[in-house]
Amino acid sequence: MTSAPEPHARHARGDSERWRLPDVRPLDPLRSIKIKLGVLVAATVTLAAFVIWVGYGQALGPSRTLPLAIALSLVVTQILARGMTSPLREMTEAARAMAGGDYSRRVRSTSRDEVGQLAEAFNTMADDLQQLDTFRRELVANVSHELRTPVTALQAVLENMVDGVSEPDPATLQVALAQTERLSRLVSSLLDLSRVEAGAMDLRLEEVDVGELLRQAADEASLVGADKHLSFPVDVEPADLTVPADPERLHQVVANLLQNAARHSPPDEEVRVVARRDGHDVRIDVVDRGPGIARDQRAHVFERFVRGNTPALTGQGSTGGTGLGLAIVRWAVELHGGSVAVADSPSGCTMRVLLPADGPVRRGGLPRTRP
Repeated sequence: MTSAPEPHARHARGDSERWRLPDVRPLDPLRSIKIKLGVLVAATVTLAAFVIWVGYGQALGPSRTLPLAIALSLVVTQILARGMTSPLREMTEAARAMAGGDYSRRVRSTSRDEVGQLAEAFNTMADDLQQLDTFRRELVANVSHELRTPVTALQAVLENMVDGVSEPDPATLQVALAQTERLSRLVSSLLDLSRVEAGAMDLRLEEVDVGELLRQAADEASLVGADKHLSFPVDVEPADLTVPADPERLHQVVANLLQNAARHSPPDEEVRVVARRDGHDVRIDVVDRGPGIARDQRAHVFERFVRGNTPALTGQGSTGGTGLGLAIVRWAVELHGGSVAVADSPSGCTMRVLLPADGPVRRGGLPRTRP
């Protein structure tokens, strides 16, 4: 019973679309809505005066010429006004679609007045909302996948011990501890990343001794690579090199890069840390002898949950990474007004961090700092 009116409704919509006024926009070159309204009034008044003048010349009388002039003026007004207000109607329809979750609608912006500028701003907002919605969906999917792996492994270990399949010996407990630590790292990384993106991560700026900070981070990374017997030589020139930075955040950057390099380095190799003054920047390179990162993947390794394209990078079980470490590195470095990238190297992988030697100055203003 509810489907019978649908053909009539479609027929009515077809009739309304067939008889609606054309969407012409001859006033688009004008740069102001005030000028457009003035032109519209002048055009209708001129048309009405012309019709009345012709009517008097033909001896039609005011009873015929006046209604005809009014009718033609209204038609011209409707046609021109429809073109002026079309972006507003499109924005209304697009906003209703966005309220329903459809962020693909855009407004045709051809005018250069205030309405056209509003349409361009609306399209920019729609692009941002679509990207945010896509990011939200991908983040939920990725986080769910990342959390499921350690939780499933931990559940399997505990079920085996409860069912008596395996004994709670040190080896089994070590497996459970490793999965718990992996889960803890993922949660901590997510919290750090959320604080950075929310702008809640402030900077405590001070002159940081680069050599001392790098050696401390290298000592900690040697514990991660102890089973591989890795060495972490530090080369700083000049020896008293300093940089204005937040020591805690900078240590987090170097520690993440060193731990990442340690996971991907082959046994009995070294991961070198080199710091130099490079013009107006301080350059810190973390160089390993691992499989490296393909050139077409270098722009993506700093995105969330991306680990590269090599077997050593993509194997979650073998590396133990969360796919968030490099994303946190990028945000922390950019918070200092610097940059991080994968530099060219004859072999292995070189992660290069550039920090302003005169202090953090970001595009668009100064970073948030605390004394």
